[in-house]
Amino acid sequence: MNKKQARMLVRILLAAALLIALHFVPAEGWVRFGFYLVPYLVIGYDILLKAARGIARRQVFDECFLMAVATVGAIALALYEGSGDYTEAVAVMLFYQIGEWFQSYAVGRSRRSISQLMDIRPDYANVEREGRLEQVDPDEVEVGTVIVVQPGEKVPIDGVVTDGTSTLNTAALTGESLPRDVKAGDEIISGCINLTGVLKVQTTRPFGESTVSRILDLVENASSRKSRSEDFISKFARVYTPAVCLAALALAFLPPLVRALGLGLPADWDTWIYRALTFLVISCPCALVISIPLSFFAGIGGASRAGVLVKGSNYLETLSQTRIVVFDKTGTLTQGVFEVSGIHHTELEKARLVEYAALAESASSHPISKSLQRAYGRQPDRSRVRDIQEISGNGVTAVVDGHAVAAGNNKLMDRLGIPFIPCHSVGTIIHMAIDGRYAGHIVISDVVKPHSGAAVQALKAAGVRRTVMLTGDAGKVADQVAAELGLDEVYSELLPADKVEKVEALLRAKPERDKLAFVGDGINDAPVLRRADIGIAMGAMGSDAAIEAADVVLMDDDPLKIAKAIRISRKCLGIVYENIVFAIGVKLICLALGALGLANMWLAIFADVGVMILAVLNAIRALFVKKL
Repeated sequence: MNKKQARMLVRILLAAALLIALHFVPAEGWVRFGFYLVPYLVIGYDILLKAARGIARRQVFDECFLMAVATVGAIALALYEGSGDYTEAVAVMLFYQIGEWFQSYAVGRSRRSISQLMDIRPDYANVEREGRLEQVDPDEVEVGTVIVVQPGEKVPIDGVVTDGTSTLNTAALTGESLPRDVKAGDEIISGCINLTGVLKVQTTRPFGESTVSRILDLVENASSRKSRSEDFISKFARVYTPAVCLAALALAFLPPLVRALGLGLPADWDTWIYRALTFLVISCPCALVISIPLSFFAGIGGASRAGVLVKGSNYLETLSQTRIVVFDKTGTLTQGVFEVSGIHHTELEKARLVEYAALAESASSHPISKSLQRAYGRQPDRSRVRDIQEISGNGVTAVVDGHAVAAGNNKLMDRLGIPFIPCHSVGTIIHMAIDGRYAGHIVISDVVKPHSGAAVQALKAAGVRRTVMLTGDAGKVADQVAAELGLDEVYSELLPADKVEKVEALLRAKPERDKLAFVGDGINDAPVLRRADIGIAMGAMGSDAAIEAADVVLMDDDPLKIAKAIRISRKCLGIVYENIVFAIGVKLICLALGALGLANMWLAIFADVGVMILAVLNAIRALFVKKL
């Protein structure tokens, strides 16, 4: 509870205590009015000031104006009648402020969940200078600088570990409590907490473009994009409030005039003015105006705690209607890391074949070469290699330890006139020849992410009707991945422009109410992410262009979070619709009862404040997403 909420709670308790005490004070007339004016001003002075400022600015019709008119009118009516019954007016203001306090507490609860995410902002980076560590502003650290991250410190900037091993706590970024082990050569992202060993990290991005900065920017700007439901409520309130004020005015004056002038009956002004004031209290749209934005705010906060960043409540609403999910393959469903997955038809030891391949490819920076070097497991000794010749589109030839080594595809073997054994495995095939004789082949393939299969099944369980994969890979590779993951459709050998065309075709073919989500991570995915109804990007290792173009960002690159994001959005929208139906339904019933004289101020208090409190408490449920 912050200081403002604490002061409001003191005012509420003081006004309530005074109101109860005044029941036992035998006072009449103006003295009684003066006594009751004290708790009224204690609890309502700020509402009266806001109403006065609104009138001065010609922004009259809001809930403060309604509360001020209704309560001042009730006090004036009690003075006119001489009844001395000021309890209702004070109670209306008191319970209204109780509702405001609950709303403030709920917003604070949502903000605290997001402020926990804000704690990932690093205060400094350690740079080693002349044998000493200096703490510098992360903004001042240039790309390529080696920084030191000690146990207990946040990783301030994205980079690659150059020295040390440790365990990272990624919970603030991903919502997962499982630690991640890192060693030299691993990429790490800012915002993680180093738990055990000392790490030396070479920065790969400036602080302003690092993961932590992008996350904070996304969260801080999320509330600026309103959903259709929020826009509806804003427009509804602008029309509804003046309408009910006019209706209350008509209720106060028309029936008495009709009774007096048309029917020859007593006007009974007191009764109809009281009904009009009750009507005003009932009509206050607080429950809708407060609870709907709060529901979305809580939904965005709950999603961020689960490692899903939604850039605005409009995207949360669209996400809830997703029925088609289209995936990019590399880096989205697969890790985008090529690994040796098989060694076939070799008379040499498999490790020896990989060693020759890694040494022959040691001068190349191609991903295939990198995968061979990782499989070799050691830094290649370049002194063992000479006469390296790279043949574009074919492969590499070299002399390794005095042996002529050729590593490449079918074309290289044909070029050298060496008979080879075709491979039926899916992946990139590296045929090897040593001293002019075929030595076998190595299969290199992209690795499917551990949760990709479960992610596809979870989407279907969440009501997604079609799952589609678009990729630039060869058809054979794409078909195998699609079959392994249980995808409904696959389109392969696509250029970036082809992907956009395919998504356009899917958008044209789908039912209007169904929304299409595209999930990607690369620069080439940015146009498709923008064109889809909703774009979902991988946030940990995804490109800046993809994250900028996307509407939703998954902080740990886990495709299983897509289904969770959809479930979170549907829970949030369900709460929004519950609050709309509940608030409007109760209001309409109570307004009818108030107009007919069957509702007094106490029922009006329930219709206004009680409904608001219940709607706000319901909205808070959007924060709790752990079990979804």
